[in-house]
Amino acid sequence: MRAVCALATLCVFAISAADVSVVEEIVAKVNGDIITRSELDQTRKTMAAEIARSGAKGAQVAQQVQEREKDLLRDRVDQLLLVQKGKEMSINVDTQFSKYQADLMKSLGIADQDKFQQVVRENTGQPYEDWRNEARNMMLTQRVIGQEVQSKINISNTEKAKYYEEHKAEFVREERVFLREIFLKTDGKNDAAVEKKVKDLVARAKKGEKFGEMARDNSDAESSKNFGELGGFKRGELDKSIEDAVFAGGRGFVTDPAIRRPNGFLILKVEEVHKAGQATQEEVDNEIMEKLFGPRMNPAVRTYLTQLRQEAFLEIREGYVDSGAAPGKDTKWTDPAQLRPETVSKEELANQKRKKRFLGIPVPGTSTSVAEEESAKGTSSSKTVKEK
Repeated sequence: MRAVCALATLCVFAISAADVSVVEEIVAKVNGDIITRSELDQTRKTMAAEIARSGAKGAQVAQQVQEREKDLLRDRVDQLLLVQKGKEMSINVDTQFSKYQADLMKSLGIADQDKFQQVVRENTGQPYEDWRNEARNMMLTQRVIGQEVQSKINISNTEKAKYYEEHKAEFVREERVFLREIFLKTDGKNDAAVEKKVKDLVARAKKGEKFGEMARDNSDAESSKNFGELGGFKRGELDKSIEDAVFAGGRGFVTDPAIRRPNGFLILKVEEVHKAGQATQEEVDNEIMEKLFGPRMNPAVRTYLTQLRQEAFLEIREGYVDSGAAPGKDTKWTDPAQLRPETVSKEELANQKRKKRFLGIPVPGTSTSVAEEESAKGTSSSKTVKEK
């Protein structure tokens, strides 16, 4: 005979005490949600794998995991609070997720849903449903932060002007052009068909269609994963024919016709051109915004998350630390198994005031007459008087 404890720690009990084993341990309760030890363990493994993929090895991986794991519980609590807030605000990300998945399937060249789910499992090591929930929750948290935090950070023109004047040296530039690309291979394909598609893409780009999304959906180059972005180039770093065209074309220029390469066709778009010398404030306005916005955003997000913690029901099991804990907030763990029902002695019960009954419900703070008590027992008050 087995029973599962649904509170605090999930356990399996066998007939013999020696057979008791911990299946799962809850380490935190966040309003109506819980965080388990296995969740934190899985997050730690995922983090280690990501660090290893970035090029770190052995002791470096261990060191970086150790540095970052102190915030594992904090980050999980953050996410739950933001997801809960998003649901409270009735934010719906269904359309956003559907578009994201459709775009991802298209970029991978997968049309079959079952095949896509298989690819997700193979590349993430988790069930498709878990991947989908994580992606949706990420979108939900971003929407909450955008509405509740980011939209409330205002940077005035006066602040931007002041920053520009104080940091002019940061905006002295070399001549540079910033490009995106779409590359279509002709290897093993009908050249005429590829060329026709290239001309169509050029025409769409020149009409103002988003070049980055076109690159993601059509380009055969590795850069398609980054919306075709190539970064910046100084004079002398590009083929002379390409260099002259893109530097002369200016911002928004699209190569037309496409550039013929030995194994395909190349379409380039100029995203930005930096002229040599001191940039004007107008030219660097977006850069200044980023420089002023970034230092304000993170503290503002943490302040908001602290506020959510103050308003939440939050308990942390002993031995675990929420590095984002709200000052003064009591998050002491309460184990339901240790709670005891309140008991009252006979003497205390005898001294308690009698309560008036209304439809069988006692009303605190009132007393009843003897006649009312007898009436409650089924004896009328008039009969009681006659007997006396």
